[in-house]
Amino acid sequence: MTANQRPQNSGPFRVGDRVQLTGPKGKLNTITLEAGSVFHSHRGLLPHDAIIGLPDGSVVVNNAGVEHLALRPLLSDFVMSMPRGAAIVYPKDAAQILALADIFPGATVVEAGVGSGALSLWLLRAIGPEGRLASFERRDEFADVARGNVETFLGYEPANWSVTLGDLNEALPLTAEPASVDRVVLDMLAPWECLPAVTDALVPGGVLLCYVATVTQLSRVAEAIRATGEYTNPSSTETMVRGWHVEGLAVRPDHRMIGHTGFLLMARRLAPDTVLPELKRRPSKSDFSDEDVELWTPGALGERSVSPKSLRKRVRAAGASAEVSKARDLDAD
Repeated sequence: MTANQRPQNSGPFRVGDRVQLTGPKGKLNTITLEAGSVFHSHRGLLPHDAIIGLPDGSVVVNNAGVEHLALRPLLSDFVMSMPRGAAIVYPKDAAQILALADIFPGATVVEAGVGSGALSLWLLRAIGPEGRLASFERRDEFADVARGNVETFLGYEPANWSVTLGDLNEALPLTAEPASVDRVVLDMLAPWECLPAVTDALVPGGVLLCYVATVTQLSRVAEAIRATGEYTNPSSTETMVRGWHVEGLAVRPDHRMIGHTGFLLMARRLAPDTVLPELKRRPSKSDFSDEDVELWTPGALGERSVSPKSLRKRVRAAGASAEVSKARDLDAD
């Protein structure tokens, strides 16, 4: 069995595996197993060799007698703790993206930008080995972090995944034939700027999904999609997740919740020369002018940046983790 065929997250713990250790107070620590290494905490020392070879879901005891539950991190755990170049797509939004965009095995999917690779991992899992994921990123540092994170989790670089540096409007026509892409997912500051290239690449009936952070972005991209006349009327949603404390008769909502992270807007590509029937609705006060639209410029929306020093550190961390993971699978073969 090759590295590409080996089931992920199965079997006894091996050198190179990432392991999530949960202490007695629920504190989580994620480590990468290395022969001879030791996990240090203020509550004692735990040799990696004591974990290697144990089945997933084992309890290990450190030199101070403190018990830790050892589990392989789920994909949702991994993306929340991996090195980040850009902000990640949270698991709650990734799950909705897979559902709303109808990502299916064998699909050809375009993703822009790649960020830190969190959504790329979810998309690669959903399309399977027969699908194709084409990711686009303007910043090479972010692309390096994404590659490192994907290789760390999978243990290899997927053959059906490509990362292209450059502007989507310019790069997509060079890499995708017209009407050849099933799904497009845009996670960027100004997705409306890429509509011409995306529209040409999508198959009739294909799905365009935009992930945006602010209401101004949401409004502008919705109106830009309507203005093309090439899509169904866009629908938008926001996903919030609230956990519950369930212990005996103490059943109540958690005091904290994962609230707003972003908006999801979905529309489907119409067939060429198709005119969408006009919706019958009452007159509203939603009319706007060109001057109103110009107020919603990308510069006015704001964009958080990562310092070059911090970004270089994250690139090194993602690359080192990927090398350990790939070495694990080579040794196993």
